[in-house]
Amino acid sequence: MTEALQLHYGYLFEPELLEEIRTVGSYKKVSQGQTLMEIGDNIKSMPLLLSGAIKVLREDGDGNELLLYFVEKGDTCAMTFSCCMGNKTSGIRAVAETDTELLMIPVGYLETWMGKYKSWQRFILDSYNARMMKLMETIDTLAFLRMDERLLKHLQDKAKVTHDDVLYATHQEIAYDLHTSRVVVSRLLKKMENDGKIELYRNQIKVLDL
Repeated sequence: MTEALQLHYGYLFEPELLEEIRTVGSYKKVSQGQTLMEIGDNIKSMPLLLSGAIKVLREDGDGNELLLYFVEKGDTCAMTFSCCMGNKTSGIRAVAETDTELLMIPVGYLETWMGKYKSWQRFILDSYNARMMKLMETIDTLAFLRMDERLLKHLQDKAKVTHDDVLYATHQEIAYDLHTSRVVVSRLLKKMENDGKIELYRNQIKVLDL
């Protein structure tokens, strides 16, 4: 844990802050597909990712999900921080995209560190900016891209965040992420394979067009 913290956050935070994080942080390991945070949960801590990736989703009134963005190692979820500071319940669902290791920071330290450490303040603000850019990208994708373009971008994003060009996902899981049907996803994936952009295997997709 200490080595991973130093590797992914040592260049961001001063030694004093790193030591505080080591002292108060609670190590947590979650398996692929496990839900870390549910919509409506009271938030008691904020995650710092040491390895793996998390996908953040919203849900409509009918229970349909929409993928907002991914969070990977060396990062955090700014929406969680916002809920912590406002003493609000979670408006998102966070699910482990791969096996993931985290340090959970109790909410009581977050505001204190904003005033105590410039590096922490900069980290949170940069995370806000990065998430805002990702949300704008998601809106643009929904508004301007065809479904085949959305699907390819989704596969490329998953490959980048997991650092693996082989994706382990069913057609139905991808359909849930994109808020569409499995039939549409299967048809478009087959066309992408014929176009040489991907290779299809049982519950696996190799992304060739990265």
